[in-house]
Amino acid sequence: MVNGNNFFDMTRVMADFRVPTLDVDAMVASQRKTIEALTQANQVAVEGVQAVARRQVEMARQTIEDLTGLFREIAQPGTPEEKLAKQAEAAKNALEKGVANARELAELVAKANTEAFNVLNKRVAEGLDEVRDYAKKRAAAK
Repeated sequence: MVNGNNFFDMTRVMADFRVPTLDVDAMVASQRKTIEALTQANQVAVEGVQAVARRQVEMARQTIEDLTGLFREIAQPGTPEEKLAKQAEAAKNALEKGVANARELAELVAKANTEAFNVLNKRVAEGLDEVRDYAKKRAAAK
C-alpha cells in the first residue's frame, strides 16, 4: 500500500494485522494444574522410595535373624557332613530368598514409577485437550 509520497501507509497495514489474544486465566490455570500434577507425581515417587527403603530394612533384619540362627545351628555338635549339609541348605535358601527379595524390590520400584508416570501422562493428555479446546474456541470465534 503506497500513498502519494510512495511510503507505506502503516495505518492500513496495522489495521489488517491481528495479534491473537491469549486467555491468560486459562494459561495460569493450566500451569497450576501442571505444577499440581508434578507435585503429585513427586509425592508418589517419594512414597515409593520410602516403601522400598522400609522393605530393605525389613529384609536386612530378617537376614540377620536367619544368619544368627544358622550360626547357632552350625555351632551345635555334629559331624562335618551334617554341618556341610546344613550350610548347603542355608546357602540354597539364602539364594532363593535373595532372588525373591530382589524381585519384590523391583516390583515395588516399578509400581511407584508406573504410578508417577500415570499422573504425569494424565496431565499431559489434559494439557493437550486444553490446547485443542482453546483452538476450537478460537476457530469458532472467527
